[in-house]
Amino acid sequence: MRIFDPHIHMSSRTTDDYRRMAAAGVRAVVEPAFWQGQPRTNPGSFTDYFDALIGWEPFRASQYGIRHHATIALNPKEAGDPRCRPVLGLLPRYLAKDGVVAVGEIGYDSMTADEDTAFAAQLALAVEHRLPALVHTPHRDKARGTRRSLDVVAESGIPPGMVLIDHLNELTVGLVRESGCWAGFSIYPETKMSPPRMVAILREHGLDRMLVNSAADWGVSDPLLTRVTADAMLDAGFSPDDVDRVMWRNPVEFYGQSGRLDLSEIAEVSPTFAGSSILRGGS
Repeated sequence: MRIFDPHIHMSSRTTDDYRRMAAAGVRAVVEPAFWQGQPRTNPGSFTDYFDALIGWEPFRASQYGIRHHATIALNPKEAGDPRCRPVLGLLPRYLAKDGVVAVGEIGYDSMTADEDTAFAAQLALAVEHRLPALVHTPHRDKARGTRRSLDVVAESGIPPGMVLIDHLNELTVGLVRESGCWAGFSIYPETKMSPPRMVAILREHGLDRMLVNSAADWGVSDPLLTRVTADAMLDAGFSPDDVDRVMWRNPVEFYGQSGRLDLSEIAEVSPTFAGSSILRGGS
């Protein structure tokens, strides 16, 4: 089984997670730029973070046969912070990088006017750079936030097939399916979606333009829940081809629109480098 996790924050995970993911069949990931849990105080903090997403993190993943790509953006949580807004001016140089396959995460946290401005500006960058856009729906008042997100997407002129609306649930999936955008679902141990709920949604809404991710970060999350969901699909009667479509071909199709997705030379069996001095921080 091959798995492509289209939304996971590996910079907040350990190298042991890469080892476990490789053993579970994860062969590719996309890491969106996001809020790191503590407010950043200047644009330079983002520069260092973005550099790590396109430099160190792909190298770390490669040690376990996993191909790593990134999406770059000013995230919704910090879009209203005047110390962070100048980051919008830094984005074009990063959106030109080979390993960057979308603009994201963008969208809403609290649905403020500042978030409106940042969201629209970054959708315009996606259009300018001919990149897909990864849209974060808010944790609170999700249905209203999803509808508002879809309105902003429609106003931007970006084709809906170039947009992934993420963190959906049973209340919002229909809205996104009707829009023509891609639908993303985050599988979590305690919140968001669970594997059984995800299986039920796939049964009802089909497999087209559906992406499943772990969204694992520094909070309570599990980078192996993509594999658990894949197994749950098989147990529920979905075919291996169905699983491959959702867990591999769909994310490849979506992010492949960037023209930068590189999945060449992915190892069937990931090497282990547990003793590597660089991974242990040694010399």
